[in-house]
This record gives sequence, structure tokens and C-alpha cells, in this order.
Amino acid sequence: MRVVLALGGNALQRRNEPNDLAHRQRNLQSAARAVAAIARHHQVIVTHGNGPQVGMLALAAAAAGSPDPLDVLVAESEGMIGYLIERELARELPQRDIATLLTEVEVDAGDPAFATPSKPIGPCYSEVEAWKLMTERSWRMIRDGNAMRRAVPSPEPRRIRALSAIKILIEAGAIVICSGGGGIPVVALADGSLRGIEAVIDKDLSAALLAEQVEAEALLMLTDVPAVATDFGNPSSRNIVSANPAQLRQFHFAPGSMGPKIEAACRFVERTGNIAAIGALEDAEAVLAGTAGTLIRRDSQPVRYHA
Repeated sequence: MRVVLALGGNALQRRNEPNDLAHRQRNLQSAARAVAAIARHHQVIVTHGNGPQVGMLALAAAAAGSPDPLDVLVAESEGMIGYLIERELARELPQRDIATLLTEVEVDAGDPAFATPSKPIGPCYSEVEAWKLMTERSWRMIRDGNAMRRAVPSPEPRRIRALSAIKILIEAGAIVICSGGGGIPVVALADGSLRGIEAVIDKDLSAALLAEQVEAEALLMLTDVPAVATDFGNPSSRNIVSANPAQLRQFHFAPGSMGPKIEAACRFVERTGNIAAIGALEDAEAVLAGTAGTLIRRDSQPVRYHA
């Protein structure tokens, strides 16, 4: 089976942990074990988030007096994170070829997302800190839980570039790490060339497009919760075992966390007829087998809930 594994931000940095190399390495060891367990039996393509990391790179560049554009920062984060994942995977699967690709993802320059920045990146700030950054750097800030974070445009992914190279590596037996952080955002110009653009593409929507375009049979989105839950955080919350896209679209999911994953899973299932699943990183094998997490498929059975 060909499987796209989308690693959430917790693969590198868990909530309330310091953003340092020691913690990233520890977290990536767990992520590599989960990916390797599936890669031993299936063709695997790995993608990942970069929200905290690209935000920190932006801060460092600004502090140095040379603020690079977001497409360059996404490329930097994709290379850094891909390298770290690749290194830990090589420890688990020393005989396998592993390739990290800097992946351009085409977006529409006229996407309305450019007028309404909504993608949170970087660290959390107090309201006072956020106001100062808005004033000094003209950043757009949005609320993320009890804190504030920088918001940037998040246009729809339209096309995964270098798709032929990705497929060649897959067919050759390599584990491919690509489209990290949603991919490097580019727009096509009239002469056919590409130009980077100021944005960070949603990693889940990009993962769904990647899975569709590489003809994957399953899309797994691995995060830090055991399953998709209705009324998350409330006493009435229930974890979903399985549902179809139409059923899931009847529920409300937070736009900054589970919402994009649900939309990505639904799109993949609707467009391909194959399965998507969402669950905890440490349960990756069971999520793929349908014995943990939440399975999304086309059938019209009633929504099933965990006991």
C-alpha cells in the first residue's frame, strides 16, 4: 500500500516544550519509530508541519536585519526538518534509501487568502507583546487559544511541483520526505517561470493534494490527540471511530487545529475513494489498521464512536 504520513507539529515540538534541539531530537525519535513501523510494510511518503519553526526563522532573520521572504524561510525550515527526520529514520531503517526534497507547491496569486492572513506561525505572545510587534513590524496577529501569534496568508495548494521526481523515488523503494510545511509557495508567471510568494500553505491541505497526486491509497494525519472528537474540551465530547465526509462536515471543528485536518481528509476521500485517518503519532500502525484513531471513508454507515 502507498501511504502518505502527515506529521503534525508535535513530531518536533510538543505543547509547552522549549523549542530546542534536545527536545526536537527526542520527539523525532518517537516519530521515526512510528514512521518506520509502517515503512517496513508499505511505500511511505512523509510530509510535516513547520509553523513554530518558520516563525522562529522569521524572527531570527528580522533580528539580524535581513528579513527573508516567507518562501525562502519555508524552504529553510523544510530542509532543516527534513534532515532531522531523515537522520532519525536512518537509525531505524539503516538499509533503506531516504530522500528529502525541497518541494515547490503552486498557488494562485489571486487567492483571496492573501487579503485575509489566517495561518498562525511562530511563538505565542501576550496581547501587549503582540501589539508591539504589530506596530513595529506591521505583522497581522490572531488569537491562538489564550495567546496571540503572527498570522500570514495561507492560499490553497494547486499543484505539487517535481511530482515526477517524487514518483521515481517512491518506485525505486525510497522513503520520500517532501512538501514539508505545506511546500514552498510559488506562483506561475505568464512566461511559465515560477516566483516565490509571501505565504505559508496549510500542511494538511497540501498533504491531501500530495496524497491524491502520488496516487496514495491512504492518507494518515498523525497528531497529539487519539482521535477526532466532537465538542472537544467539553464534557459532552466523544471520540469518533469512523465516519464519512458528509457526516464529518456536519460537526464544527476548530479552524486552527482539527478543522484543516478534517477538510483535508474529506477532500482526499471524496476525490479518490480511498481512506484517510487521523490519530495519535504513537498509534500510527493501529490508525492505519483502523483499530485506533478516526477512519474517514466513503461508505454511508452511521457515525461510530469510541466507547
